[in-house]
Amino acid sequence: MRARLLAAGLRDADARTPEASTEGAPGVVVLAEPSALGGPVWPPGGSGRVLVAALPGVRVDPWGLLARGAADVVHLDGDDDLAPVLERLTRWEAVDRLVTSGEVTATSVGTSTRWRDFLRELVEVARFSRSPVLLTGETGVGKEVAARLVHRLDPRRSGGDLVLVDCTTVVPTLAGSEFFGHERGAFTGATAAHEGAFARADGGTLFLDEVGELPTGLQAALLRVVQEGTYQTVGGTHRRRTDFRLVAATHRDLQADGFRADLYHRLAASHLHVPPLRARREDVVPLFRYFLAEQCADGRAPDVVPEVAAALEEREFPGNVRELRQVAARVAARHVGEGPVTPGDLPPEDRPVGSTDGSPDPADRWERGLEGAVRDALRAGVGLKELKARTADVATRAALDIAGGSGAAAHLLGVSRRALDYRTAALERDHAARSTDPSSEASS
Repeated sequence: MRARLLAAGLRDADARTPEASTEGAPGVVVLAEPSALGGPVWPPGGSGRVLVAALPGVRVDPWGLLARGAADVVHLDGDDDLAPVLERLTRWEAVDRLVTSGEVTATSVGTSTRWRDFLRELVEVARFSRSPVLLTGETGVGKEVAARLVHRLDPRRSGGDLVLVDCTTVVPTLAGSEFFGHERGAFTGATAAHEGAFARADGGTLFLDEVGELPTGLQAALLRVVQEGTYQTVGGTHRRRTDFRLVAATHRDLQADGFRADLYHRLAASHLHVPPLRARREDVVPLFRYFLAEQCADGRAPDVVPEVAAALEEREFPGNVRELRQVAARVAARHVGEGPVTPGDLPPEDRPVGSTDGSPDPADRWERGLEGAVRDALRAGVGLKELKARTADVATRAALDIAGGSGAAAHLLGVSRRALDYRTAALERDHAARSTDPSSEASS
């Protein structure tokens, strides 16, 4: 089987140990017996994806394999049946090429694991599906940028218009005209016919920003248009057809906020969560320089001295990417000449709270954050033993995410590679046990 895979031009991942398959390209693991894979299928934090292909007669636990890092599991009907393997790897390779293409990186800056994972999901949904897309995430994370990327990557819609409607600005009394359009004379002041959003988005994409703010009555009307692909203008006498891709965004929990359940499930056919900036700190400085370049006449961003880079990476940024863009604009207004951005270029309100000698003290920052988390845990009834265990688990996952591999993560934690692999395996066993234990859901 491995020889046939290689002859077909496929990469044999051979991911039997945590050290294997770190190149980042999609690969295949062929299972001839259930016990062939005893450890992680893919190094935690790695950038590649592995497809596990089980030969006929081999019984495997697909959910356990997914929890251990596999991207998918397929059962081969015969030794020569490579179609399932070829199809998935061809798709993954196309997605990976797009993620690193100028079409994506021109507006989507970042190389962190969290951001690349998100981009892979977005690219696959945008290019290879026709479903509506629901983008969720905190304020300022870049949901509009993601929506524009969905439109640009959709080969069926990119030739049409992207019509943006900010639902926070929709006036209930004029909502019908805003979405459906109106005929001349439909109401007082309607001196001319008006095309609504449904008509303007025909052949393209309709982006509803902050869709959770839509009035209940308009939610019902939108659902009908999405289901039937037809609408009627205000004052019109017949229904018109429209064909658009719907992308919606919100920072709210729609299911908990009284949003129509049937419309929610329509919108969430493809649900993508945009990660907050604090989950992708290694992207902060590249994003900062990207925004600085926007402010520079020649489009070239100055370098950033290490002290400023550290201060930016340690900042929490509750306003996420939008807040970072504003910081970059303030710095650009103060920066003079062609030299790097220095501490004095940061306005006083953007400078870190330093220690007594004026230098930033990262220890103070994480200790304050840890104390707050511990207080919350104690109030929730978590004891010292569980606190210690959970803190070690969080540190392990964080080190793997930051370092991108087991060796570097072990160095960060100050433990041996063997000890880290043992803890990682224990984490995976615990995750698998909790995911299959009904009592864990009942008690949560």
